[in-house]
Parts: sequence; structure tokens; C-alpha cells
Amino acid sequence: MTAGSLAGCRGEPALVQLVDARRLASDLHVQFTKAADASNRAVMADTDEASAEAAREAEHARQAVQQQIDRLQPILQSLGYAAELQHLDAFKARFAEYQALDKEILPLAVENTNLKAQRLSFGPAQEASDAFRSSLEAAGKSAASKDVDAVAALVGRATAALLEIQVIQARHIAEADEAAMSRMEARMTASEAAAQNALDTLKKRLPSSAAAELTAATAAFERFKMTNAEIVRLSRRNSNVRSLALSMGRKRTVTAQCDDDLRALDEALSKHEFGATR
Repeated sequence: MTAGSLAGCRGEPALVQLVDARRLASDLHVQFTKAADASNRAVMADTDEASAEAAREAEHARQAVQQQIDRLQPILQSLGYAAELQHLDAFKARFAEYQALDKEILPLAVENTNLKAQRLSFGPAQEASDAFRSSLEAAGKSAASKDVDAVAALVGRATAALLEIQVIQARHIAEADEAAMSRMEARMTASEAAAQNALDTLKKRLPSSAAAELTAATAAFERFKMTNAEIVRLSRRNSNVRSLALSMGRKRTVTAQCDDDLRALDEALSKHEFGATR
């Protein structure tokens, strides 16, 4: 409690207490707005650093909100402002739910598993796919004239299988339904098997002069499979999707209700005349 607030609760004129109450209510509203804004930025941030920084800002602002509540309540009680206390109590109840939601949302937002999965898909997975295709195309140049068409078809089949997996990755990363993700994973597994079958057949159809390129293709394929497994694991965690769903769902409703309570408190305090006494 501030010195002015403490003095007011010990009998200082109601005028000073009212000024203090209005200031604290205004500060309370400002800190709550900062908390809500920082929490939203943590959810929408596109880097781990930005998300973590916004989450820290949200936590500090929430602490400031609680401090303002603790300072304001005894002043309202001293002034005997029943309506204002009712508005503050309504806010406190909703703010408790707000904090519970925020404590669930922010750790998920900071994990950024969907964002990390997306980076792997656009980065290492794409690089491995490109290396796989390039190595197979280079190996295919060693095909005997009678096998050229068959080898080209096998190369196309193998590269198309990886391309299909990459397309599914993007959908998997954005998906929230677990059953849908399971179906996508089954298609990924089938495509991996198709790529492996085409690669094994190429090893039998191509001459020994293609061994180096086929070895490079095999290594690239293994990198791709390992990266895809990590993408699926991160995507399954769905931290960004879940935090956004919570933030745009119940959290948004509770935030609006908290804001309404604070506006009602501000308006109730503004109706008191500075010259009034208890």
C-alpha cells in the first residue's frame, strides 16, 4: 500500500482516498491490458526469443495487477464504496480464471513445437529431399539403354513419394485433431515404403557405376525419415495450435469480462464528487 493510501485508511480525508482509489483503479486497468497484450504476443510470436520475452512481460504485468488489487481493496473498504467493491470482487473472480488460463497457455506458447516442426519441414527435410532426388537422378544416368524408361519411372516414383510426405507435413503441423493426424501418419508411412521399394529396385536395376550415387541417395533418405519422425513428434505436441485455441476461445471471453468489470469500476469511481465525504 502507498503512503497516501495507508494514511487514508487511518482517517485521512475521503478526498485523498478517492483520488488514490481512482489512480489505483486506472493503473489496475492499464496493467491488465498490458498483461493481456503480452500474452497474445507470446502466442503469436514467430521466434522462441520473442515468445519467451512476451511471456515474461505477461507474468510481470499479472503480478502488477495483483499488487494494485491488494492496494485498492482496503481503500474502497475504508470509503464504504459497496458498488465499487462489488465490481472489484467480480474482477478478482474472473482474473483468477484468467491467470489459470494464462498459466496453461504461456508454457505451450513458449514451447513453439508447431513452429519448430515447420522449420524442420522447410529446412532439413527439404534439403534431404532435394539431395535424395539429385542423387537418384545422377544414378539414373548410368542406366543401360534398355532400362532408361523403367529407371526414370522408378526415380520419379521415389521422389514423388517424398514430395507427398512433405505436403502432408504441412497439413499435419496445422492439424488439431488427433484422429486426422493418425490418418496422415499412415499415409506418410505408406509413402516411405513406396520410396524404399523404388530405391531397392533401382539398386538392382542400375550398374555398379551408380553405387556412389545410390549410397548418397540412401543416406539422404535416412536423414529425411529421421527428420520426418521429429516433425511428427513436435507436431503431435501441438503447443502452438493448443495455445492459440485456448487464447482465442475461453481466454478471450474471460479477458473481455475482466475488462468490462474494470470499466464498471472506473465509471463507478468517476461518479463520486471530489468534495463528497463519507
